[in-house]
Amino acid sequence: MFTTRVTEKLGIRYPIIQGGMQWIGRAQLAAAVSNAGALGILTALTQPSPQDLRREIARCREMTDKPFGVNLTILPTVSPPPYDEYVDAIISAGVRIVETAGNSPKDYLARFKAAGVTVVHKCTTVRHALSAERNGVDIVSIDGFECAGHPGEDDIPGLVLIPIAVKALSIPVIASGGIGDGRGFAAALALGAEGVNMGTRFVCTAEAPVHHNLKLALRNATERDTRLMFRTMNNTVRVFKNAVSEEVVATERRPGGCVFDDVRHLVAGARGRAAWETGDIDGGALTAGMVLGLIDDIPTCAELIARMTEECVAHLKRAMAWTGVPA
Repeated sequence: MFTTRVTEKLGIRYPIIQGGMQWIGRAQLAAAVSNAGALGILTALTQPSPQDLRREIARCREMTDKPFGVNLTILPTVSPPPYDEYVDAIISAGVRIVETAGNSPKDYLARFKAAGVTVVHKCTTVRHALSAERNGVDIVSIDGFECAGHPGEDDIPGLVLIPIAVKALSIPVIASGGIGDGRGFAAALALGAEGVNMGTRFVCTAEAPVHHNLKLALRNATERDTRLMFRTMNNTVRVFKNAVSEEVVATERRPGGCVFDDVRHLVAGARGRAAWETGDIDGGALTAGMVLGLIDDIPTCAELIARMTEECVAHLKRAMAWTGVPA
């Protein structure tokens, strides 16, 4: 049993959170993670409408009686989704944990707080984490440069970013990015984090709603098999190395550079969703982190979490033994 402010605030046995992943954060994965004693997360914008999200929340409740959360990623777009309605769906469905990401969640915090919702906000910089703390979030998940998806533009890896965030904040910190086994879990705790967040590692589990061909491709990849797209547009995103990401990066590197419209057809969300579902490795842009180098199997969520917690304790005890201080 682990006891940190994260386990206490979220009501979970192990301070391990499944990241909110577009197209992947569905009921079958979230429920499996929660049933194993960690925190599963549904991804709100994976669902086409707020009503679909309500149905997915209900479906998750049919699979688990343990706590689970909903991710709401707030992005600056020309035609934004109806965020207010998604917030209403989350609150009216009785969800008590929300992971926010992207832009500041400050416009929705009062409503979440009035409904008794615990808010975990994902950041890539300490300055944004401090702003989130001032705005009233309960927990910060800090994303190191190793992470899948958007690592920000500062390129600070977790080994530096996590302890700086812990020192700067008074609220609990969850370490995210590059964590996929008990060693990383132990390291995060040693750096002062009170929990860990994993995305890519949970993609390579039996319950993830991803085609087996892609799970095998990720399992067989190395830490060198990711690419950073949109660097020239100051909107960096880390994805799996495939034909699509290579073409995007090549387009960005051509003389004169490029604008988003030059690659829009390559990175369309519909293409990515289809690739995850059909197993077409080169079918779309697929987010993945450098943790690929640590993945060598496709266990169930229960097997993964049990193994991680056992390894974490063993590595912490081994480190204590090296100090000569009784564990």
